[in-house]
Amino acid sequence: MSCSDPGMGTDVLQQRQAMTTAGREFRIRAQELIREIVVVDTHIDLPDRLLKSHEDISVLTRTGDFDYVRARNGGLGLVFLALYVPPVLEGSPQAMIRAQALLDVVDAMVERWPDKFGFALSPGDVPAMPQGDRVLIALGLENGAPLDGNPAHVAWFAQRGVRYITLSHMKSNHLCDSSGDVHRPWHGLSPFGKQVVAEMNRQGIMIDVSHISDEAFYDVLRNSRVPVIASHSSCRAFTPGWERNMDDTMIAELAGAGGVIQINFGSSFVRSDIRALADGEAKAVDAFRAATGAGNGSNEEREFVRDYRESHPRPYADVSDVARHIDHVAQLAGIDHVGIGSDFDGLGDQLPTGLKDVSMYPNLLAELLALGYSEVEIAKVCSGNILRVWKSVEDAARAAA
Repeated sequence: MSCSDPGMGTDVLQQRQAMTTAGREFRIRAQELIREIVVVDTHIDLPDRLLKSHEDISVLTRTGDFDYVRARNGGLGLVFLALYVPPVLEGSPQAMIRAQALLDVVDAMVERWPDKFGFALSPGDVPAMPQGDRVLIALGLENGAPLDGNPAHVAWFAQRGVRYITLSHMKSNHLCDSSGDVHRPWHGLSPFGKQVVAEMNRQGIMIDVSHISDEAFYDVLRNSRVPVIASHSSCRAFTPGWERNMDDTMIAELAGAGGVIQINFGSSFVRSDIRALADGEAKAVDAFRAATGAGNGSNEEREFVRDYRESHPRPYADVSDVARHIDHVAQLAGIDHVGIGSDFDGLGDQLPTGLKDVSMYPNLLAELLALGYSEVEIAKVCSGNILRVWKSVEDAARAAA
């Protein structure tokens, strides 16, 4: 029924007009709010993108989800750049070589544009309110493969500025089982993984439970003496049966231990219907590889995926879907235990409408305002919660030294 339908009552028309006005007011206030609070995003895959194609991200780019101009327009104050090491490098010296190359990419970025980017090595480096023109950078190692069985590598990564480690990726490794792998040799953490958890506690590096299996998650909670994070996960309540997201019991346990879940923006992370379509594509790709012998990431596979997506188009989620995940965590575990971990530059073409790149965080803030969250609560979601956990991990390491 359109708003011009003569059968629509005056009260309904006035209600819809009021909602439209309120939405506009929320968007205006959100734009003001990003100049008053710090926005922290705990997972953006920019280093991998730059390793593949050197771009001048100090200006507006035509590709990708991140550049300096869009980051400033979106109010981004601190970004954790993910150093992604593919699972295929597990057990190979190439894992550490890859991690070092990604570290060099980020170092070169800061050295080239020191007026635009700078490192944050401690939560104390992050201002309470936006100031200056620089976007601050912290680092997360995505996949523990480069540790290569040597706990001393944890300290090495700490010295290079890594402030969280995602223990595994889509395949089980020598630290723990992965939620994306049916092969689970450890039924949680490996003996070495338990050593790594203890060493990360000593070094003041946050433990990231995104990607790991449920059993591994509970093993982490049993073995860590400090809060842990999920740097880019969403709520399984919206994607039943998909272990990559966290179920309500896990979220409550994470919060009970003082931790925080940083919500992933991916359309297939936040809506079950889109998740089902993504699963269908993954099965089709697996069948194609098995039938043709095409390698993972090969030109043949890319062509197949392109054709498959043309014939099986996926819808996009909306910024309001992401806000619902934040609201779910807040209602379940409290506003102190949820934040933002977009996965920008790591999701391809599955970002929601209203959250297509780093310029669009204000749209999410507007949704939270519309849901009735106060500006103090929104500041916690944007940065306060993750900075609290980071400080707790750092303080515990300092006290134990």
